Amino acid sequence: MLGAALLALVPILIVILGISALFSAGETALTAASRGRLHQMERDGDRAAKRANRLLTDQEKMIGAILLMQNVLNIGASAVATISIDKVIPGPWGAAISTAIMTVLVLVFAEVLPKTLAITKPEDVARFMSRPVLWVVIFLGPIITTVQWFVRGTLRLFGVRLSMEIDVLAAHEEIRGAVEYHHEEGAVESGDRNMFRGVLDLSELDVSQVMVHRKQIELIDADLPPPQIIETALSFSHTRVPLYRDNPENIIGVLHARDLMSAMARAGGDPSKVDVASITREPWFIPDTTNLKDQLAAFLRQKMHFALVVDEYGALQGLVTLEDILEEIVGEIDDEHDAVFTAIRKQSDGSIHVDGDMPIRDLNRAMDWELPDDHAVTVAGLVIHEARTIPEPGQTFIFYNRKFQIMRKQRNQITAIKITPLPKPADEDEF
Repeated sequence: MLGAALLALVPILIVILGISALFSAGETALTAASRGRLHQMERDGDRAAKRANRLLTDQEKMIGAILLMQNVLNIGASAVATISIDKVIPGPWGAAISTAIMTVLVLVFAEVLPKTLAITKPEDVARFMSRPVLWVVIFLGPIITTVQWFVRGTLRLFGVRLSMEIDVLAAHEEIRGAVEYHHEEGAVESGDRNMFRGVLDLSELDVSQVMVHRKQIELIDADLPPPQIIETALSFSHTRVPLYRDNPENIIGVLHARDLMSAMARAGGDPSKVDVASITREPWFIPDTTNLKDQLAAFLRQKMHFALVVDEYGALQGLVTLEDILEEIVGEIDDEHDAVFTAIRKQSDGSIHVDGDMPIRDLNRAMDWELPDDHAVTVAGLVIHEARTIPEPGQTFIFYNRKFQIMRKQRNQITAIKITPLPKPADEDEF
């Protein structure tokens, strides 16, 4: 009797669990598929890839519709099995046998097996399942919208507020996570990872974090005689020099070496005949809160490479160039005119010596470290932030599993720091 009942159930369960397995595979494939490959397929005219991309624009609704469909199918299959077996073995034993059988069937054939197969070729399965999944999403859309509204309303009772347009995983974080994962797997080199990081971080960094500080800007007094201005400008290693009048805060223009050379040629090589004011360019001032992504776009739009950074009161804070922003992506860019120096001086005991004004991001890039740069731009700033004081030479601080020793200080400025990595605690290597 039991065998006959189970045989009668087989065709029904095969159909129901087969449909559930297909949607289980579709859910896994659509969430695991490469967005880049699907978009490329869509550009090549693949309609299935276009449908998959359409579904992925609202992942929450797609997953909700698939889960609803699967739950209906799996619960329906369990109900049919329970009713059939109960006719042969009524009571608790029949329910127990039905539960055991359906648990194994659903787990193996409707969940683990299809998901495992889908993860091996997610793009192909996603394209194959895009049409039925799209039908389900359209058909169950109103129900899913109601469920979303109810869930969000329930979460609001506990202080959790989500907008209806919220994306489960931001595109930038998805790319960042993929880069970090492939770097750990050895497929992406450290240099390539740093460049990806640099591009993704542009919108999170302000120009104040990469600018040349006003104390390091080389300026020229516009009231000096032209020969002295020309001699000073040509002694600098860079091609653009700010000119000031009365005090260094009062920048009146920018002198470009190319303009200077053209003026010298027209004057027959006589510096005294050069009218510096006529070749001085208008300075471009930007607020220190401008993020690097916007400033890079502004540089490209204005076809300029140089801007002066001011704070909310209009006081000069520094200058930023196109090269400064590009260095956040590709690392330090040196040419034949740059001074040659070693920013990181490695010692035989495993420690390193760095200048206090070295940017934390450059140190992290060079040493493959993860020192935080949320509250400080330079290594000296990090030490001051963590120590909550301006330390004296010889003082030592330990944080972020490293020892920071102050080597030199000039007035209130830390000029040299020794950093010694410490052994990791034993419990950090254990799961």
